[in-house]
Parts: sequence; C-alpha cells; structure tokens
Amino acid sequence: MSQALSYYLDHFGLHERPFALAPDPEFIYWSPEHRGAYAMLDYGLGTRAPITLLTGEIGAGKTTLLHHFIDGLDDEVTVGLISNARPGVNDVLRRVCAALGLTVAPGADSADLFAVIQTFLLDQHKQGKRVLLVIDEAQNLNRDALEDLRMLTNINAGREEVLQLLLVGQPELRAMVRRPDLVQFAQRVAASYHLPRLDPAATAGYIASRIKQAGGNPGIFSRQAAELVHEATGGVPRLINQLCDLAMTYAYAAEAKMVKRETVAQVLRDGVFFGAGGLPGDQSR
Repeated sequence: MSQALSYYLDHFGLHERPFALAPDPEFIYWSPEHRGAYAMLDYGLGTRAPITLLTGEIGAGKTTLLHHFIDGLDDEVTVGLISNARPGVNDVLRRVCAALGLTVAPGADSADLFAVIQTFLLDQHKQGKRVLLVIDEAQNLNRDALEDLRMLTNINAGREEVLQLLLVGQPELRAMVRRPDLVQFAQRVAASYHLPRLDPAATAGYIASRIKQAGGNPGIFSRQAAELVHEATGGVPRLINQLCDLAMTYAYAAEAKMVKRETVAQVLRDGVFFGAGGLPGDQSR
C-alpha cells in the first residue's frame, strides 16, 4: 500500500478503501432493487429455469451481485463462469468447455464439443448435481452463439433438464433476445430482472454503507454532497465509486474530516472525474 493511500485511510479511520472499482461481494449494497435482482436469481435457480437473464446499465453492480450469488451456492451446484463473452459459435462452445474444466481436442468441431459437454452434464446429473453456466457480458454474443447455448439447455435426463443458463449483460441483451429470429430462445427465459440505477436516496445509502463496511463513519459525506454525487453520476455505482474516492482524496488533502458539497463540486470543476459530462447544475448556491 502506498504511503499516500495509508494516510488517506488513517485520516478517515478506514481499514480499506470503501470505493475501490473492482467488484467486491463484501461491499454489496442491498437496495430494494438489488434485493429484487438477487431474489430473481435465486428463483431462477430454485425453479430450474432453463435461462435466467440479469441486465443493467454499465457499472450498475451486476458483477458484484453475481459474485455474491455464486459465492452463496452449495456444493450441489457446479458452476461454470464465462466472465467476458465474445461472439462466435465455435468459440462459445469451446469457452463453455473451458469454464466447466473439460478437455477437448484442438481440432474438435461443434458436434464434438457438444458431445463432450453433453457427457459431462449427464455425468453431473448422475452424481446428483446441477450445472449452472454463467455468462457475463452476454450482450456480446451473436445469434448463432445464443442458439448453440439454447441447444445445450435441451439436453435432459428423462424429464429433468441438466443445465441452467444465467446470462448477465447490458440492456441491449433484453432487446436482442426479443428478436423474432430468437423466439425459441426467448421462450426458454423463465426468470429475468433489470437492475436500474440508484435513485438519490439509494445513492446516499450506498455511500454510507460502503464507508461503514470499510470501518469508517457512515456520515462522512454530507447529505448535500451525496445529492451532488447522484446528480453527477446518474446513480451508477461504478461512477459513484470513482467520484467518491476522488472527493475523499480532496477532503484528505484539505485536512477536512467531512466531504461536503463544495468538495465534490471542486472535483467536478477540476475535470479529474472522467465520468462527468460537465458540471451539473449551478454549484454557486
């Protein structure tokens, strides 16, 4: 840890950075919307939904929520995770094999890959396990890749399906699945949830929650400062993290124990917050 960062933490009585950008399930903020999203993920898994969709804006907290959900699963669920989907039919099947820890020959074609996956899924079923394949950034998949994934959900053992898909992505994923040429895929979506941006009250709660989790006083940000953070970020958690981290750095440099509206406004005026589309409103009030 750098000396400057150590001072930053000591200044506010923190044991770690509250607004780091990397997804961290320990810092999840349970807004009503996040609870709803988690409940839908749990519902999809519990009802053996063939396909579950979780969508949200960039930086809305989907990945943090996803990792919290995965961390809570028991040993009866085998999880394969593709963290950054790329287009391509053969590519997606190869990545499914890699995510599930399956070995395939370098020259294997789509039929070979499908057979390897099918054998694994049926073997897991015999062991009393369910397989959950999670694909993050799923909006990057093309139609053919989605169709290959749909075909995997057709694999069954008697009347029981042996694979469940959880697709996580940006809002365009929902629009893509609703295309007329993907009607069969859409019909297999049994659970879905769109994670919205945080409203002003939830933004203030989010800021306080993360500071408290890091060991600090949740009242470090004034109400007016939190309002400006929401105005500048639109309630996107990733942008909130960026702006709050900068604001706390400014407050530390000024030897202030509280982040006030003027502190946030100064960050915005200086242009160091690249998530801002300009200084919102009139900050002279």
